[in-house]
Amino acid sequence: MPVCFLPNRGLIGVSGPDAASFLDNLLTVSVVGLKKGEARYGALLTPQGKIIVDGLIVATDDGFVIDCPGALASDFARRLGFYKLRVKVDITNRSDAWAVMVGWQGAPVPQEAIVSFSDPRHPALGWRSIVEAAHRSDKASSEAEYDAHRIALGIPEGGLDFIYGDAFPHEADMDQLHGVDFTKGCYVGQEVVSRMQHRGTARTRCVPIRFVDGTSAPEGTDALAGQKICGRIGSSASNGSAIGLLRLDRVLEAMAAGEALSANGHAFVIERRDWIQFELMGAS
Repeated sequence: MPVCFLPNRGLIGVSGPDAASFLDNLLTVSVVGLKKGEARYGALLTPQGKIIVDGLIVATDDGFVIDCPGALASDFARRLGFYKLRVKVDITNRSDAWAVMVGWQGAPVPQEAIVSFSDPRHPALGWRSIVEAAHRSDKASSEAEYDAHRIALGIPEGGLDFIYGDAFPHEADMDQLHGVDFTKGCYVGQEVVSRMQHRGTARTRCVPIRFVDGTSAPEGTDALAGQKICGRIGSSASNGSAIGLLRLDRVLEAMAAGEALSANGHAFVIERRDWIQFELMGAS
């Protein structure tokens, strides 16, 4: 069955009477009113509007759990602690005690889960469950299979497809994947994100690509539009599917001039997905 654990994920618990309003004032999405098992995708930003860390925020019986990159979990918990002041919240790094399990393509949800939820970014990503670490065991599918599934859907992954501390939410497609609430109140970095939304100034985007010969370029390889660098290659699968962080204006210029897109000597094309609402000229 398509089920596996994601050992690279961390888990932060946020509980207490003010937990919902506390997170609402910090993150790019609203979590007020969520019921157990309901989740949102959001991020903590710098005041300049760049992503410090993103994650999936799910409501539990006593507050929320944030499923975030494991390498950033300790720093994320510490940063949240900076904002506590007199707010009645408890912030706990649960990364050692709990684990993240994912399933897709109709796989059954585990009964032993502390909480399970549908991935709020895209329904085809499937479900995620938070379980006690003691339940960790080998599953039929590997993490590589899940990554291939995610890449086929074109869903970016922080640290692979965009760089934390350097990317705006629009560049990571968070505005397309339900990761930014443009109607909620203030949060850190909101002014910059709102300005990019209203002015349409996001020129760089994570986009699904496919290498024509089925051979993906290594992660971090420069992407070329003709002979000019137009971005970089992010996560990729063995079948030639990948995600590229590209300057779309440079891509359009190259296409108008009849120049090919390539990386490491391998030609690629941009592909459209059902969740993409921004202009993507030339996508198949």
